[in-house]
Amino acid sequence: MSQPQRFTKCSTLCRSLQTGGLLLAGLCLAPANERRFTYAYESTTPPKGLIEVEQWFTFRDYDDQQRYEFRTEVEYSFTDRFQLAFYLSDWRYTDAETGKDKAEWRTAGIEGVYSLTDPNKDWIGSAIYGEALLGPEKFALEGKLLLQKNFGPLALVYNFILEAEWEGESLRNLDERVGVIENVLGASYQVSPAFFIGAEAVHEVEFEDWSTAGDHVFHAGPNVSYRNKAFFATATALFQLGDVAGEPDTQVRLILGIDF
Repeated sequence: MSQPQRFTKCSTLCRSLQTGGLLLAGLCLAPANERRFTYAYESTTPPKGLIEVEQWFTFRDYDDQQRYEFRTEVEYSFTDRFQLAFYLSDWRYTDAETGKDKAEWRTAGIEGVYSLTDPNKDWIGSAIYGEALLGPEKFALEGKLLLQKNFGPLALVYNFILEAEWEGESLRNLDERVGVIENVLGASYQVSPAFFIGAEAVHEVEFEDWSTAGDHVFHAGPNVSYRNKAFFATATALFQLGDVAGEPDTQVRLILGIDF
């Protein structure tokens, strides 16, 4: 990669990190609940009747393009154990070095989480997760097993994820079929009642037509989280531990949540 290209990519990443930092700093001045991770899911669910609105922002830096992804999500807890969420909109903007920039709406969807055991009271916390996404060129189903154990201020989580995706030129022509298996780890330490620091790691492998395994992709990096009575803000930066072509070298995700 040429020096001008490296400089451009570093500048883009720095601007994204600065923007996320300003958002976090600004929200800390306002009067939430908690979400310690942005890639890993905890096994706990909010109390019955809680409504939460989340805004996601994800930046992905590839060898030949940068991608900006946005998601708006609304969650509602029907019981202390069961939560349902609606993805109102998933869209993204791709800034390609070839000049073929593109903004596109991707999917809407629904997600359900049912908590089975408590990570504080039981020997391990657990939950099951289901998700369905639908868009003009994509249909996807995803299931997760969520495990968690808390040791005082330290929370350790593990997610096993199985996903099936169908993509194509239209919903009538979804000729690309891919299976995905992921393993996600997270650790978070509560420094104060409002502030958390930790790390996340993601391992992913795709199976084209559920038969041929692709490369094993590993990402890992630090995360921080802030919360108070009305909102939370959590950010994670992941870096590829390898050099798999076609996968992002760097990912930065910021999730902002407001409770009602």
